[in-house]
Amino acid sequence: MAETGQIRRRRLGRGGAWVGELAFGAAGIGNLLTPVSDQEAAEALAVAWESGIRSFDTAPHYGLGLSERRLGAALRDRPRADYSVSTKVGRLLEPVAEVAGDDLANGFAVPATHRRVWDFSADGVRRSLESSLERLGLDHVDTVYLHDPDDHTEQALTEAYPALERLRGEGLVKAVGIGMNQTAVPARFVRETDIDVVLLAGRYSLIDPSGLADLLPEAHRRGTSVIVGGVFNSGLLAAPSPGITYDYAPVPEELLRQAMRLQEVCERHGLPLRAAAARFPLGHPAVTAVLIGLRSAQQVRDAVEQFRRPVPDALWHELRTAGLLGPDVPVPGEADGCAPGAHGGSLRSP
Repeated sequence: MAETGQIRRRRLGRGGAWVGELAFGAAGIGNLLTPVSDQEAAEALAVAWESGIRSFDTAPHYGLGLSERRLGAALRDRPRADYSVSTKVGRLLEPVAEVAGDDLANGFAVPATHRRVWDFSADGVRRSLESSLERLGLDHVDTVYLHDPDDHTEQALTEAYPALERLRGEGLVKAVGIGMNQTAVPARFVRETDIDVVLLAGRYSLIDPSGLADLLPEAHRRGTSVIVGGVFNSGLLAAPSPGITYDYAPVPEELLRQAMRLQEVCERHGLPLRAAAARFPLGHPAVTAVLIGLRSAQQVRDAVEQFRRPVPDALWHELRTAGLLGPDVPVPGEADGCAPGAHGGSLRSP
């Protein structure tokens, strides 16, 4: 299969790392909720490459290292300068003496070969990254995120973040950031540190634009990039229907009705809801990229196709008129200042 044009690259924060506007979220190939075979994972990653995706996000948490191992295997023969990889720290994987059952209690359909240990100490950060590099088969990663330090905020600020800065100085990391599904703690990191990027999951979507209240304006002011994950809120904005999930739980009836109204407007303009949902975050000037979780070749093809579809201005206007989008919420193409990644600039592909 011939390769298509690459997804446009954007610089992260003030540093030298970059990310594609559409990035591959690799939790799914770590067997998130249901199994994915080695072949299916390899095919998904191969099609992503053929489709122009060059940025990949993973974590030790995803399948107890399975996601990192599969991603590393898929990228092993690719030119290192042609792609960017992000992983995360905060959970150390410790082997168990005896494997008993699976890891579904933590969301992953893999044998429970390890236990996760929260550790945002400087030593824990270094050990975590070294293990990730071994699983990935790399000598450095482009970006490392502090992963969900909700209950460890002070240690993450005073120990983990300085450790990441030291690792950057050693060349093992190009950019440092924080990844969470809430806005208060990332906003604090943006104010109090020199992180390059925030990975914000689920809190800046067509149905939950709450990141606009604090994090996004602060990130824009400081020149900190934001990558938005969870643009479908775990399924609701991909295909709203009774029984669908919202943030990995049964969807409240009120939100389902709202999603159905969003879908009706999109259909009137000839677009699937998921196409508008994928493009929406890029309307904010702080948002540099959208991260979509992918687990099959079919999902990859659809994600790229929908992401590349133009969304008419009239659709955004109707969403506002219908009260489905706030009057002050920026949308793609609305103004020069709201161009995707406006503060970071684009990078020419090699």
